[in-house]
Amino acid sequence: MAQVFRNLTAVLEAAGSDTEHILKATVFLADMADYNLMNEFYRRQFKGDPPARTTVQVARLPRDARIEIEAIAILKK
Repeated sequence: MAQVFRNLTAVLEAAGSDTEHILKATVFLADMADYNLMNEFYRRQFKGDPPARTTVQVARLPRDARIEIEAIAILKK
């Protein structure tokens, strides 16, 4: 999970934003049994309240990953 957030942070920074500017995230889990662990980790990644989120279980992710996160963010001013 930590790698997913490092990747997400890098993509946001390259686009001129950061995790504090995420409006909504979609989390794709290979196994919903990982939900509680992911939820705790997700909350720790943000100062204050985390952004809105949808979480779904999927049959398979690329490279057999266990988690993928898609985010919508605004640019930093």
